[in-house]
Amino acid sequence: MKKQMMRQLPMKQLFKKQMLLALTSLMALSVQAQTTFNVTVSNPSKSAKTDEPVVLDISKYGDIQRAVVTVDGKEIPSQLDDTNRDCTNDELCFLVDLGKKETKDYHVQLFTEGRQAEYPARTFAELCLPSKNKKLAKNKQDIYLRSISFDKKTKDVYHYVHSHGVCFESELIAMRVYFDNRQTVDLYGKINKGLVIYDTQFYPSDEQITAGYGDDCLWVGNTYGLGALRGWDGKSQLLFNDVKYQEQRVISEGPLRAIVEVVDNGWVPAPGLKPVNATIRYTIYAGHRDFDVDVTFNKDASDYRFATGLIKVKGSSEYADGKGLRGCYGSDWPTGKDDGKHKLETVGLGIYVPQAALVSQEPANKDDYTQVVKPTGNKLSYKLAYTCADETYGFKGEKEWYQWLKDWKKGIEEPIKVSYVIK
Repeated sequence: MKKQMMRQLPMKQLFKKQMLLALTSLMALSVQAQTTFNVTVSNPSKSAKTDEPVVLDISKYGDIQRAVVTVDGKEIPSQLDDTNRDCTNDELCFLVDLGKKETKDYHVQLFTEGRQAEYPARTFAELCLPSKNKKLAKNKQDIYLRSISFDKKTKDVYHYVHSHGVCFESELIAMRVYFDNRQTVDLYGKINKGLVIYDTQFYPSDEQITAGYGDDCLWVGNTYGLGALRGWDGKSQLLFNDVKYQEQRVISEGPLRAIVEVVDNGWVPAPGLKPVNATIRYTIYAGHRDFDVDVTFNKDASDYRFATGLIKVKGSSEYADGKGLRGCYGSDWPTGKDDGKHKLETVGLGIYVPQAALVSQEPANKDDYTQVVKPTGNKLSYKLAYTCADETYGFKGEKEWYQWLKDWKKGIEEPIKVSYVIK
């Protein structure tokens, strides 16, 4: 009997070993990529491109939880986003560096299990309410939101939301969008590259200002600020005075791009027009001082006309090519006057409207440089950029700023080419 048991023991061990190998194989299979493919990215331009975004629609690949992107065998940062807020990631973003006329191949792996790796944050977005704790400093408010909406019966929404609206930034620039009938894009002047919104909430302390965090750098009033969308009645821009309800939301914080949205439902852009619902999406990518404005309407709005543009900063010079590119450079107090606290700030602003969307370039008035624009179908897109003279990484004056604007437009109109094949 003992001999028989001794003969059976190795067989049991062999069975256990086989089971262990089978389980190991199943575990290995479970972490294998659900989908793999190569992405070829080419730069047709004679100028190098840095931190150029590649955005892929991955909605058809299932519930993707993790992505790995490599080039030349080395992993690079990537970002998964749920852009339609259905709790399933539908876009993959990564940034590429390409020399002039250069082509690179990137390998993408998509997984339905696991967690996305953490990469250094290069963008950020925040929507915040004032805390009930009145002892907290103005840059320490702690009620963080993903979205908030107000009925038109609500009075003074502007002071209800901290920072007066949603904020977003890259290492180079930071903005906020006012939550009121202006929806103006206001600007923060950085001194050094880096993220500042989480720490300052657009209200740096004296210690932070001394430490080089920067500060608010633009007074906007009822102007466009930097590229706010407005209604147009054929002669003048119109504020958002006839809207059923407004919403602001954070779609993504980073690490490679921040996406925020401003929603205006039941908006009558000008007298005599039927209401439309408009979702204005702002997207900024890491390493960029420009950002995208993409407006989606709930119906064909091709026959509607809208206005956007730049504030006419006091004493500013202007550059315009008459084909969608416009800029200015000037100085003003960020509170509209010398308040004894803030210093005079110098900024350069820029807007690029594709010619297909440009209706007219209006002459400057005392407040604004206006571009009249039109959607194609239910879409309207344009781009914005700015610089602040406080930047240690910026420009020496208006001449350099206007040259950057020209190069910026050229780069936009020579986009990278992206192709991929699913294995």
